Order: sequence, then structure tokens, then C-alpha cells
Amino acid sequence: MNQRTLYVASGNRGKLRDFSVAAAAGGSDWKIAELPGLEGIAPPPEDGETFQENAEGKALYYGGFLPGAYVLADDSGLVVDALGGAPGVYSARYADRLGFATAGSILGDERNNLCLLAEMRRLPVRTPRAAHYRCVLAVAQNQTIVATAEGTVAGVLLEAPQGGGGFGYDPLFLLPGYGRSMAELDAETRLGLSHRGAALRALLRMLPA
Repeated sequence: MNQRTLYVASGNRGKLRDFSVAAAAGGSDWKIAELPGLEGIAPPPEDGETFQENAEGKALYYGGFLPGAYVLADDSGLVVDALGGAPGVYSARYADRLGFATAGSILGDERNNLCLLAEMRRLPVRTPRAAHYRCVLAVAQNQTIVATAEGTVAGVLLEAPQGGGGFGYDPLFLLPGYGRSMAELDAETRLGLSHRGAALRALLRMLPA
């Protein structure tokens, strides 16, 4: 086993790509790889009340399937001030949680985005649209959490999606200093600014050289 490999407990192609880009851009020699056999492992319940609880719980759970390895798990999401912090820890399943119905076969990220826009439309017209992304990462080895780190990035919610890159709520997340959504940035620029990139760069500095 390569001691310099960080095994990610996620099959999300977008996250794996983002982690790989962030590690390479930061000059790290850690290799990012998907946890072997992940597709055959039943996921644990994500019942924590905070991003950190969920990240640490997943790291410990998945780390048990690869003893001795460094196993990375994350919990991240969008926090909207006007919605009392929602979607928060439910970001990936926000539409399901609210029972949001759509026509046709709209699923996943697109459905969550539509659900968020619908919730924002329930609020008074001049309600501030400030939001931030937050990511908490945890690394486990031999059933012990060896490092955690977090990153945030502030933005404003758009009233309609812009851009086809990124994933999750990126098409709705405007970076005021750039005048573009996260989904309109190339991967390297996005990771240089994002919550996930900031968290990973901080985490890699904590791991053994």
C-alpha cells in the first residue's frame, strides 16, 4: 500500500476531481484515490447534526474497510442565512427532505437547485441572498481520527442557474468578486477559491510528511 495515498470515501466524480486538482495545485505529493471496493459498501447513516459529526463518522466507518490506510471523508453543503442555515447538512438531499416534486425526470443536483429557488421565492422580495459553502474533512487511520480541517467561501444566491461546470449548487452560487457563478469557473480557479479546496489544502499540511 502506498503510504502517500489518501483514499476518499466518496464515489462522487465531482468531489474526486476537485480533491485531485486541489492536491496537485498545492504541490502536494499525496495521491487522491477512491476507496477500493466502495461501490460494494453500504453507506452509513448521516444522522449528525453538524458537518463535523458527519465527516468524522464517515471517516471512521469507511476506514474500517481499509486498515492502516488514510481514509478521507467529507461533509459539505450550502448554508443560506435567510433560510436559517438550510440546506446545511441536508444539502445533498434537500429536495427529498422537503418532498419537492418536479415534472419529468429531474433528479439530483438540478432538483435540489429548483427546490432551493422555490424556497427562496417564498420569502419577501428584498430578502438578502447571502450564503456560504462550508466543507469539513476528516481523515481516519485504524479507527482513529488523525486530522480534521474545514473551509468556507462566501457568496450570493442567483435567481437562476448560470454555467455548466462544477456540481451541487455551483450554478446558483455567485462569487461577487468575480461576477460569475462557481459553475462558470474552470476547475483550477474554482478549487483555488472554494471551501473544498481550502479544506483540503489545510488538511494535507496536517498529515505526516
